[in-house]
Amino acid sequence: MTADYWPAKERLAQLPTPMHRLARFDQSLDARLWLKRDDLTGFVLSGNKVRKLEYVLAYAKRSGVTRIITCGGVQSNHCRATAFACAQLGLACHLVLRDTQGRNVGGNFLLDQMAGADCSIYSVKEFASGLPSLMSYWAGIYEAKGEVVLEVPTGASDGVGIWGYAAAAFELIEDFQREGISPEVVACATGSGGTQAGLALGFALAGYEVDLVGYAVCDDAAYFDRKVAADIADWRRRNPDVRLQAPLRYRTVDAYVGAGYAKPGEADLALALKVASTEGVLLDPVYTGKAFYGFTADVQNGLASNADAVFVHTGGGFGVFPYVNEFERRWSER
Repeated sequence: MTADYWPAKERLAQLPTPMHRLARFDQSLDARLWLKRDDLTGFVLSGNKVRKLEYVLAYAKRSGVTRIITCGGVQSNHCRATAFACAQLGLACHLVLRDTQGRNVGGNFLLDQMAGADCSIYSVKEFASGLPSLMSYWAGIYEAKGEVVLEVPTGASDGVGIWGYAAAAFELIEDFQREGISPEVVACATGSGGTQAGLALGFALAGYEVDLVGYAVCDDAAYFDRKVAADIADWRRRNPDVRLQAPLRYRTVDAYVGAGYAKPGEADLALALKVASTEGVLLDPVYTGKAFYGFTADVQNGLASNADAVFVHTGGGFGVFPYVNEFERRWSER
């Protein structure tokens, strides 16, 4: 990653993250599965959001921002990571949160409060219909007090945040070279579109062509195709002189969304238990568990047949705790 167009960043994540074969788990599959461990970017700063926040918060510091306002579900990994990153950097933080089936205790929400973030929780209806107004309302409150506010979108997914996963794509290419593999597929969960957009951008900047698949955990493929395109268009607007070395290549699979966001199915929960017991890796029920289930189902149906395939584990470990009843029910059925 030697090009001079990379912007400054705050060093928040523990990088590079490891990558390893799922040698026990994939014994029954006609492919060699690898896991990029972005769940290990840190402890309270674990997960994929930290890579994006390194660039977003560096931009905020350069711009004289004193307070970050961002949004997500009440168990949002992004909001938790933002709260702790702001605490580390001396920035105030306000989280605009969507109620998630009354799961307003424990997990990430507990950590948000421990990090000192101000939290406002709204119903699903209020959040869905009025999020821009809610963000603007709180920004106005703080600006009236003399603060300089930056509104960060869900998942820090915009033309600044996607630099984080553009850099991760270069890191992945180094992983492939070190392991001596040329994967047919790189897959990830997609919930706000920024990780998928960043990886697509990074591979194109590096001139590396691979089948990049985002497994939707909410919404549909058409939405994410538009969102990824919008994030990359925002990036192009901010970086008009940077040239891609290969075509952008990405697609979205929406066949495994199930009942919707933050609603894991029985198969998702069962797979999370299997991966934990066979590989010692924790998948959360909302993002990585659902996406990894879809990825492995497609591998069973011929994706990357007799080839290497990589799944980017984007974290979410704290998200298992609000689902203790669902997991306990499965244990009782063993």
